[in-house]
Amino acid sequence: MLSIVIPVLNESESLPQLHAEIGTVAAQENLDVELVFVDDGSTDDSWQVIEKLAEQDQRVRAIRFRRNFGKAAALSAGLEMADGEFIMSMDADLQDDPAEIPRFLEKLAEGNDVVNGWKQRRLDPWHKVYPSKVFNYMVSKLTGLSLHDHNCGVKCFRSQVAQEIELYGELHRFVPVLAHAQGFRVAELPVNHRSREFGHSKYGVRRFLRGFLDLLTVKFLTGFGQRPQHMLGATGLLFFGIGGLGIGYLTLVWILTNVFEFGFGPIGGRPLLAYSIAFVLLGGQLMSLGFLAELVVANSPRSTRRYSIRERIAGANQAEEAEGT
Repeated sequence: MLSIVIPVLNESESLPQLHAEIGTVAAQENLDVELVFVDDGSTDDSWQVIEKLAEQDQRVRAIRFRRNFGKAAALSAGLEMADGEFIMSMDADLQDDPAEIPRFLEKLAEGNDVVNGWKQRRLDPWHKVYPSKVFNYMVSKLTGLSLHDHNCGVKCFRSQVAQEIELYGELHRFVPVLAHAQGFRVAELPVNHRSREFGHSKYGVRRFLRGFLDLLTVKFLTGFGQRPQHMLGATGLLFFGIGGLGIGYLTLVWILTNVFEFGFGPIGGRPLLAYSIAFVLLGGQLMSLGFLAELVVANSPRSTRRYSIRERIAGANQAEEAEGT
């Protein structure tokens, strides 16, 4: 079964058409699908529309948050509810084309674990397109996973991937990177990107700053998440070593001046002394932080939920399980 997880934020106008298009594709391709809508604190009639769709179609399941927790939290909740062997994430604004679903499944059948969409011909304003290209270049270089469109909303992956990655903050855009770090095979597929028909974009200028900060987080998590001392300790040793060399040099100067009476002069007023002491202290602090981070990693359980659910629509699958028990 394919579970399609759809985060929703004020998309009441587009939901009926999206549901109809997915239903048409499922019927044409004879696909067993479930639709998991996650209402991320919508202030319009999105939840009422979802309730009507659930009444008409038992394949619809849904979650309603108490307030807006962000797309990563919505995806995380949807992944937890999804029962499918394969999972697809898709935006609710109709810019992602449901007709692409069979192509994603075919790409997974080739042996891939994650298939990331690539909006090769992107129908967005220039002020979103060009910063996005810079961002994708930076992500590819820093993470070692070369993709054209890391932030594409449509992705398809096996359920094992969802079980082994954790999404919070703005990490939803880094699903392929997080999966790649776990050893999953990641592929890319050009997709049809459509113009927005309803509503407006939910992303502003601030998302680029948040995206860069989250990129640094992902780089740390994928490279040193289970061994933080390797980064903090190595950096601390570097500073400690530089400071130690400076203090060693000044010690030699002091000995030559005060013991052997060479005319090097006093060392108390030299800037090198202050810098060397600062470097030694900084290095010691970084190594101490590294040890503390190792203790946290070794003793911390999996993070708890970062969202609050107000309502659920279980759908046919949950009802069947209840009858079976």
